[in-house]
Amino acid sequence: MAEEKNKTQLLREKLMKSDKLPFKSLSPEEIAKADEFCEGYKAFLDASPVEREAVEYTVRLAREKGFVPFDPETSYKAGDRVYLINRGKAVALAVIGKNGVRNGARLAIAHIDSPRVDLKPTPLYEANNLALFKTHYYGGLKKYQWTAIPLTLHGRVVKLDGTTVDIKWGDEPDESCFCITDLLPHLAQEQAAKTMSKAFTGEDLNVLVGSRPLPGAEDDKELVKLNVMAVLNEKYGITENDFLSAELCLVPSFKAKDIGFDRSMIGGYGHDDKVCAYPAAVAAFDTELPECTCITYLTDKEEIGSEGNTGMQSDFLRYFIYDLAKLDGIEGYRAVSSSACLSADVNAAFDPTYASAFEANNSSYLNGGVVISKYTGHGGKYDTSDASAEYMGRIRSLLEKNDILWQIGELGRVDLGGGGTIAKYVANMNVDVIDLGVPVLSMHAPFEIVSKTDVYMAYRAFYEFFAEK
Repeated sequence: MAEEKNKTQLLREKLMKSDKLPFKSLSPEEIAKADEFCEGYKAFLDASPVEREAVEYTVRLAREKGFVPFDPETSYKAGDRVYLINRGKAVALAVIGKNGVRNGARLAIAHIDSPRVDLKPTPLYEANNLALFKTHYYGGLKKYQWTAIPLTLHGRVVKLDGTTVDIKWGDEPDESCFCITDLLPHLAQEQAAKTMSKAFTGEDLNVLVGSRPLPGAEDDKELVKLNVMAVLNEKYGITENDFLSAELCLVPSFKAKDIGFDRSMIGGYGHDDKVCAYPAAVAAFDTELPECTCITYLTDKEEIGSEGNTGMQSDFLRYFIYDLAKLDGIEGYRAVSSSACLSADVNAAFDPTYASAFEANNSSYLNGGVVISKYTGHGGKYDTSDASAEYMGRIRSLLEKNDILWQIGELGRVDLGGGGTIAKYVANMNVDVIDLGVPVLSMHAPFEIVSKTDVYMAYRAFYEFFAEK
């Protein structure tokens, strides 16, 4: 017979914070569900390295689940499913609730942009018989991590006649790829003596794209560059001037891979923040007849401050809710102000190799479940939305009631640095909001790592949030 617990043990269980151990808390059946769910996520990750492709993939899945384009002149009933695309780089998915937006909407908002290397408007040049692209990096990245790895080219070119050309080069096994070169260690003493931020500058991130001169040329002027343009023109019908109206970027050519002997983790490019975007989208797909209208919004430009008309500082989402409110016969600002939001974004997972960067008691951990960040920002809580105790209590209760594995987490030590999310822009709309997402190792690296069970717990959290009465 098990030994009876003494008074101290009983009091400890009652009063002290419990740290759940995931593989003791989760059944084999639930772990199997997490593994299965993540197969769909890996397919999404591989197909969606840039925003346009993420929107296209999401809309294709949404159509299969019965979503149709939103029409502000159409009346909708409970259970109807609509989507609205913002300039091809952001998308809102809505499931109409029994009460519409009369009592506000349930919002889950993730971003689908990730750090990368963008091409400059005039990118192509030749130097010493090599053809290269000049670049301007996008978002917060460690420049050295982007050297000496295979890269693929993605994006859209708009030609002078207005026609568009979508470019994907380097994804297929038989396609060539591209690379940013690095200096060999034998000659890198000066480079190694510099600080990390100065060892590689933005102007050093030049992408190698060709080395052969145009065959049969009658002169010797920039023949390697000319040969590259001849290849691009043959395949895509573009000229060098068309780079002026293009959005092209280099992303890692890595495919999503299971990590570990136990296959418990996923490595890949763009977990930040597609690891939240996919669960939030699937939660909308699986929601059928909610009380309040549920909206998953996948937005752009978070990595550079949520600027622009496809970022969270745009009024696109606000106007979408206004249109829904008009159909319900109420003022748009009332619908917005009554709404509640989960800012679906990642946090840094505690890394034992770099333990000094974290405060262990307030860090999130791989396999600890979905992570709530009450605030983000940097020292002194600057540039953050600090969720209220009331809203924190509401979300905590939701997770506990539905037996969802969760944890609390800060980004790292207070004075070491920091970062932000879209939460503060949602809060500016007079909406209750808190960050809830997946902990990530090697965040912003070309190859990030997440736990499969954490991804599944994010899905469950978004789903139960939409189902909330």
